[in-house]
Amino acid sequence: MKPSLSLSLQFADKRHRDLLPRHKVARWVRAALKSDAELTVRIVDAEEGQALNRDFRKKDYATNVLTFDYAREPVVTADLILCAPVIEREAEEQGKDVVAHYAHMLVHGTLHAQGWDHVKKKQADAMEAQEREILAELGFGDPYA
Repeated sequence: MKPSLSLSLQFADKRHRDLLPRHKVARWVRAALKSDAELTVRIVDAEEGQALNRDFRKKDYATNVLTFDYAREPVVTADLILCAPVIEREAEEQGKDVVAHYAHMLVHGTLHAQGWDHVKKKQADAMEAQEREILAELGFGDPYA
């Protein structure tokens, strides 16, 4: 049985709202879940993304995805913050479809919410392999190709 998902989807930056219908976001997140979850996904502009990254990670720039994980048991509880301008820029620079990049970043953030990390090479290799597998099941190409 697939894990249950309670999803709040927020658009502070509305530029990609049409690209991210709730059913698609839920499908991509659910594909990466191993247990029940309560998640908020918030799409933000560069200013909010930079402020959050600066205030919580002490890095003064907007990044693609931030994961604030609050609990892993009995239910994964987290906020995933995706910065629309960064996602858009990275997709263009990497020659990717912006929707595919959003799917990747949502899978990536959902894995972080469950304890996955990529600080060390062995962790990064395992996390990237997991992302590739999930995204392939969803019909997307290798995000690291």
